[in-house]
Amino acid sequence: MKKYTRYIVLLVIGLLLGWFLFGGSSVDEATHEHNESVAKNQFWTCSMHPQIMQPEAGDCPICGMDLIQAETTADGLEANQFTMSKNAMAIANIQTSTVQNTTLENAVITLSGEIVVNKDATATQPAHFNGRIEKLYITSVGQHVQKGDRIAEIYSPQLVIAQQELIATYNVRKEQPALYASVRRKFQFWKIKDEQISVIEKTGKVKMAFAIYAHVTGTVTAISVNVGAHIMDGQPIFSVSDLSTVWAEFDMNEKQIPLVKTGEQINITTRTQEKINATISFINPVLNTETRTVIVRAILNNTHKRLKPGMFINGSLISKTVAATQKITVPKTAVLWTGKRSLVYVKVPNESIFEMRSVELGVAVGKNYEVVSGLSFGEEIVVNGTFTVDAAAQLLGKKSMMTATVVSQDKIEIERIAVAVKFQNQLQAVVANYLELKNELVLSKTEKTNEIVSKISTSLKKVDMNLLKDPAAHKLWMNLLKEVKVSVHLMKASTEIKVQRAAFIQLSSAMINSVKAFGINTEIYNQFCPMANNDKGANWLSFEENIKNPYFGDAMLTCGSVEEIIN
Repeated sequence: MKKYTRYIVLLVIGLLLGWFLFGGSSVDEATHEHNESVAKNQFWTCSMHPQIMQPEAGDCPICGMDLIQAETTADGLEANQFTMSKNAMAIANIQTSTVQNTTLENAVITLSGEIVVNKDATATQPAHFNGRIEKLYITSVGQHVQKGDRIAEIYSPQLVIAQQELIATYNVRKEQPALYASVRRKFQFWKIKDEQISVIEKTGKVKMAFAIYAHVTGTVTAISVNVGAHIMDGQPIFSVSDLSTVWAEFDMNEKQIPLVKTGEQINITTRTQEKINATISFINPVLNTETRTVIVRAILNNTHKRLKPGMFINGSLISKTVAATQKITVPKTAVLWTGKRSLVYVKVPNESIFEMRSVELGVAVGKNYEVVSGLSFGEEIVVNGTFTVDAAAQLLGKKSMMTATVVSQDKIEIERIAVAVKFQNQLQAVVANYLELKNELVLSKTEKTNEIVSKISTSLKKVDMNLLKDPAAHKLWMNLLKEVKVSVHLMKASTEIKVQRAAFIQLSSAMINSVKAFGINTEIYNQFCPMANNDKGANWLSFEENIKNPYFGDAMLTCGSVEEIIN
């Protein structure tokens, strides 16, 4: 019995020794490898400051909030590459397409333009003598003037002296007919009617204010003087146009110049959905070096007077000059515009990896753009949900349209431009909708975001840019309007609060600059949070002085300060 007991003890000792020598080593190695894997691949980040990456749990060194586990990213990604989960792609309805070669033949060219007055049917009513305007009967643009209508009464020392000479020579007209005819001829040169001259001769009285009459017929398109103004011989008083015909003028990109010829048919559509077929009668031979466009013109019949100068129109034509060549084309929905750059997002085959790519575009052909460089046949690009993909890149700290052009918080001094009160009231309506959106972000809600963003779009359409008579004001508003529209599209493309807050940075920048430039007839606060936008800082507008931070909500509701009051 003792012998068997001794064998059992030796066996147990052997097993324990083997476990320590071999089993224990294996377990330790597995545990070590697992811990090393965790340490290598698992990081902790802050929900408010995603640029923070720590190898272990703890507090955010910026705001003190608890760190959360960060999603593991794929190894080997380039600086411009990032990943999106398949679930996120499905929710955002991101669609891709393979770049293909397309045969360009009889391409459809689309152009934007407006109705303008026919300058060949425009005339000017000038002054024919020096004087001061006592009364003006032409008071508004759009007023119809008939040849022979009284247009003004003018005091002229020159005419007072001439009337005295006329009366004197009239009394001796039989003795000195040549002198009388010479004096009378001066009045005819000044376009004074014979009836007016006869009244002066018969009454022998000098008129201090002399009526002048129109010698042109048409619709007033410009008024150059006002009551009390001094005018000189030959100076324009007003201009009129015969609006029975008007011009349709389009801006054509210089890359499209070889595709369009005079004599080609163009289909024109107005904002009222009226469709007109016309013929291109003129292509400006001189390029506008600022816009890189040329004017394309067609003459339209307007006897019904439905076409108003200033109306926006679209034109399309089938170019007969495009050779049947193979070109790389992409849908217009795939392209993001940022200043002079054009961007697309390329997807790595069989992966959820995206990369921003700059491309050079050629002509616009229907719903597509020709790609001159930047893409190759067979590459896969995003054609739907491009704004959402760009937002994801921005949130991950990658290069994007937003980070490249929008979220810079450099302070730009903008001077106030005098504009019509009506324009200010229209802008105020846009600001009111913007503040609704701000309040939603303060509450960290996204349920009503689409509804409010749609309100902003509707309010923008009611802003009449024709009220901006100053070219500098018009150009500034067009640039700001573009930024607002980009932000609105971005917020519509995603329901994620992070994406919407990132887009709100751009929207706020554009709205602040708009209010500074044009005013809204009320006082408003420009507020600033230094911790927003990945600690670069971001501004927003508020009618309330108290801080309610739209970039962090309850997490840091009062973070920020009033930077300025805009009146």
